[in-house]
Amino acid sequence: MLKKYQIKTTLATLIILVIVLFSCSSNQETNKVIVFHAGSLSVPLKQMKEEYTKENPNIEIILESAGSIKCARKITDLNRECDIMASADYTIIDELLIPDYTNWNIKFASNEMAIVYHDKSRYSQEINANNWHKILLKDDVIFGRADPNSDPCGYRSVLTSQLAEKYYNIPDFADKIVNKDQEYMRPKEVDLLALLESNTIDYIFLYRSVAQQHGLKYVILPDSVNLKNPELKDFYQTAQFDIIGKKPGTTITKKGQPMVYGITILNNAPHKELAQDFVDFILSKQGGSQIMEKNGQPSIVPTYSETYESIPERLKQYAKPIN
Repeated sequence: MLKKYQIKTTLATLIILVIVLFSCSSNQETNKVIVFHAGSLSVPLKQMKEEYTKENPNIEIILESAGSIKCARKITDLNRECDIMASADYTIIDELLIPDYTNWNIKFASNEMAIVYHDKSRYSQEINANNWHKILLKDDVIFGRADPNSDPCGYRSVLTSQLAEKYYNIPDFADKIVNKDQEYMRPKEVDLLALLESNTIDYIFLYRSVAQQHGLKYVILPDSVNLKNPELKDFYQTAQFDIIGKKPGTTITKKGQPMVYGITILNNAPHKELAQDFVDFILSKQGGSQIMEKNGQPSIVPTYSETYESIPERLKQYAKPIN
């Protein structure tokens, strides 16, 4: 009888141990947040992750960067599991994810276009805001840009060229830029940094923040060209470019507008509560906002949102309703 009792006790103990281990494993599995984000957010988000996990060591933040359009297509076309989408252009969330994959969007940071280079770039000693357009068109100069169908920086490069054509009064400048050095186009803007650092190319159409984060030189473009100034939105809208749409054979027309980043949580986010907590940290003044500022991407929260009513209560403080 004693042996039978011992066997039953041992079995019961093993069962309880298996349940406890499974429970711990299951909890460990869910204590994570998956973030798809623009390449230009890589540096600040990595710093945010480090700060956030100091206070929340049991939560794993998984960061996956790509061009913002490619991030969206991972969700819509590939059905990839994701909690948070942070886009370099808030309209990507509006056009590709709302209403089927999320129903709200918070605008949270700004940026500007620049021409980025280093000391070994051809004509690096003479390039400036008045002559950059002439230097980029020289036969012995090679420049890179992001793919417009993968990354907002790509179509913003084209829009910047169109605005420069008007601002400097240079006929056909945008077409010449689009048709030159096409072999040095890459899926996202940060992919171009290796080409620059290896002296394969001389210049990049790039966000000013990325140049600052990587200690690179850059030409500050006039506000009429750099997509930074909200007061020039009407002029920016005179530039436009078509990218691939939601479905094969369709297109989306991207018009010039002030550069604004957007962030959302997916409707089917597997870790929704934890995702809200991390977004709260990203947008808070004491957390992510000051990290963004240090990295050259000024916070613009709270900003008016067309989707204010659908924003989770906890996050509504970072947006304003449109009356």
